[in-house]
Amino acid sequence: PLCVAAKNLSPYGRGAAGYFFMNKIVFKQQLSEEVFLMQVEAPLIAGERQPGQFVILQLNDDFGERIPLTIADADAERGTITLVFQTVGKTTHELADLNVGDKIRNLVGPLGHPTHIENFGTVVCVGGGIGVAPLHPIVQGMKKAGNRLIVIMGARTKELLILEDRMRALADELIICTDDGSAGRKCLVTEPLKEICSRDPKPNLAVAIGPPIMMKFCAETTRPFAVPTVVSLNTIMIDGTGMCGGCRVSVGGETKFTCVDGPEFDGHKVDFDNLMKRLRAYKAHEDEAHEKCHLEREAAKVSSQRPTSNFERSTQK
Repeated sequence: PLCVAAKNLSPYGRGAAGYFFMNKIVFKQQLSEEVFLMQVEAPLIAGERQPGQFVILQLNDDFGERIPLTIADADAERGTITLVFQTVGKTTHELADLNVGDKIRNLVGPLGHPTHIENFGTVVCVGGGIGVAPLHPIVQGMKKAGNRLIVIMGARTKELLILEDRMRALADELIICTDDGSAGRKCLVTEPLKEICSRDPKPNLAVAIGPPIMMKFCAETTRPFAVPTVVSLNTIMIDGTGMCGGCRVSVGGETKFTCVDGPEFDGHKVDFDNLMKRLRAYKAHEDEAHEKCHLEREAAKVSSQRPTSNFERSTQK
């Protein structure tokens, strides 16, 4: 994956002659109040990516934040990749402000180890919130390999469910869970997961992607049944090539780098408590930047709605 990443730096970063070839957004869709889907031109990434891999993007060259996003889908013929993200901070808000025709300044990938796909038998895939997006290509791959697929999707409310139609088209059995009962069952995803693990025969594999606390309890739910469980971690990440160590996580008592050793690991071996503690390391800075972003956006909105005075009109001439 790292060789591919380097290859993509030439056509999608600064080329040998110093020219920039950027990644144009060709489709944009708002899936819910805070979740967006974008298709971006990135032919080399689209041709190489496999389920479970991700990209790192940067919106500017002025030491802007680099954020990892899993490739939710790809079309090698069209040369596009699909990214699904939630506006949880300054950079994702700025990304959501981009429209069709706009370009993402820097895009590197595919990164990380791809998901191990084979015909396991019965696979139960659990996606929580935005975690349904990175789960989608894995479900596609598992289905193509001939597995029987049980998909559990969870969200706080009906409005926050994403990609339901796509999952329904792939799953042999689809279970919807919401915290408030506005869609499907009113329960946490671990409830139907436990029921499925109690079946005879039990599933051959479980895959869980979502908030760390959800993945932790999914792993604890499958542990007594000895169902192998894979989780995909979304850690703090900077370079995505194993150099900075910011994405380190403890797995089976050993330090692993999510970007090059993962992002998928044995859920029964991940130290989720340490992971969640590390994810909170910069929360104060993240909250401050997020609040400032909202204030700036509100100020810009108010300014655009304010009538122009005669004095302002005269000075603009």
